[in-house]
Amino acid sequence: MIRTATLFLAFAGVAAIAHGQPKPIERIKLPPGFEITIFADNVANARSMALGENGTLFVGSMSAGKVYAIKHDGRKATQVTTIASGLNMPNGVAVKDGALYVAEVDKVWRYDAIESSLPRPGKRALVYGKYPSDKHHGWKFIRFGPDGWLYVPVGGPCNVCEREAPYASLTRLKPDGSAMEVVERGIRNTVGFDWDPATKELWFTDNGRDMLGDDLPSDELNYAPKAGMHFGFPYCHQGDLPDPEFGAKRSCTEFTPPAQKLGAHVAALGMRFYGGSMFPAEYRDRIFIAQHGSWNRSKKSGYRVMTAKVEGGKVTDYRVFAEGFLDVASDTAWGRPVDVQVMPDGALLVSDDQAGAIYRIAYRAP
Repeated sequence: MIRTATLFLAFAGVAAIAHGQPKPIERIKLPPGFEITIFADNVANARSMALGENGTLFVGSMSAGKVYAIKHDGRKATQVTTIASGLNMPNGVAVKDGALYVAEVDKVWRYDAIESSLPRPGKRALVYGKYPSDKHHGWKFIRFGPDGWLYVPVGGPCNVCEREAPYASLTRLKPDGSAMEVVERGIRNTVGFDWDPATKELWFTDNGRDMLGDDLPSDELNYAPKAGMHFGFPYCHQGDLPDPEFGAKRSCTEFTPPAQKLGAHVAALGMRFYGGSMFPAEYRDRIFIAQHGSWNRSKKSGYRVMTAKVEGGKVTDYRVFAEGFLDVASDTAWGRPVDVQVMPDGALLVSDDQAGAIYRIAYRAP
């Protein structure tokens, strides 16, 4: 079983680049008019991102066990500070009412008045400490929903297994931790979700199971317009593939199929609706999805940023936006996208936990 980020890198066959060394961003292919630059370097294991109310970028990690605060001038980082360390896979970060929320495997912490207390935050407060302690799919992406609750996933503690909720589900917490609810079920491992800015309806990525070959099952982009839905795990994958072990127990017709199949083993993680004004109008309200890349496929897949257009709860267009982290000829990757963040000026940030960097993608009219 793969249980740590270190093991993921070992199996992925990535071409490691030392922190602080030049990143070959000239290899990245983008649509005409777009450019990519280094926003921040030497950010070890940069994973999920959240923007503070005064502009500070907060970045979680997984194997590094750290949380970073990044000051910047809009185009590049001016200061990268480690504000917490020694944590248990602190992947997820979120900001609300001036407080920074950080998710470990089994706990969610709050750092009040975070931006006014940098670089040394005050004493943290425990928001909730009753999540399962399993590290397998235990790292968490967190975000506040339009309802004001903090959404926290709990992955299946396995490649495929049958466990009761809160495993394989998406939960939500009141900001003070006084209540926790299971919102959606049958989710193997979501590490990215967002709400449609027009409808306020939830969309999320989900990673498919392993050990069924190179091309099955697909990762998923799912649409959840209401609470109480079930997306199939562990009984049915990608909406139409019964699991060899558990599929006989339930029919695929009982579950909600994905809105879009994203490809097998691409490891679709962070996603955001684009609400900025810098990119051309065709990108407005499209979903940007970071694909971390496969770790056990005979020929690697993923290692790119995709974009999807959604209308009426359906995906009407799905295409590559940024690629070049993977050298197809040699089947090696120098970078692994994890999360995306839309900045106030409309630029798109992309975190890369393998290269330890954050990139800025901006648009300049051709």
